[in-house]
Amino acid sequence: MKPWQVQEWCIPEVGAEFVAPMEDLLDLYAEPYDPARPVVCFDESPKQLIGEVREPMPPQPGAPARQDTEYQRNGVRNLMMICEPKRDWREVLIMQRRTKIDFAHAMRYIVEYYPDAEVIRVVLDNLNTHKTASLYEAFKPEEAHAIARKLEFHYTPSSQSP
Repeated sequence: MKPWQVQEWCIPEVGAEFVAPMEDLLDLYAEPYDPARPVVCFDESPKQLIGEVREPMPPQPGAPARQDTEYQRNGVRNLMMICEPKRDWREVLIMQRRTKIDFAHAMRYIVEYYPDAEVIRVVLDNLNTHKTASLYEAFKPEEAHAIARKLEFHYTPSSQSP
């Protein structure tokens, strides 16, 4: 056996819970670009804000810049990343948290960004806040319904990200 050959026992079993959303996304990504029905990817990432305790030393001839390993914690922010790969566009919203309310505001931002779209197909993971119900927790029912009507969620397979 050659070292690059994969043993059958090494291949993880892929079930329906993985295949169904995977095929949905592959079909979605294979469609030609349609500005009336954009495909937008959405994901979040928490980032720790840190500050310098001591001023870094600038580089000197023959020596690199020097930076102390000690730092000051300045809290955390959540980056909500939105991109439309087929149009080569991206946007990052900075939020204090990653709640249902923050998710709802990000979805409203997407809908406002695409006022002429018939429907916005949003690719996102299965985080518990990524639900239409989050819109109804954040906004009055009329506004939540108007936003929800413009969105079509497409979830990545479990434990995957867009």
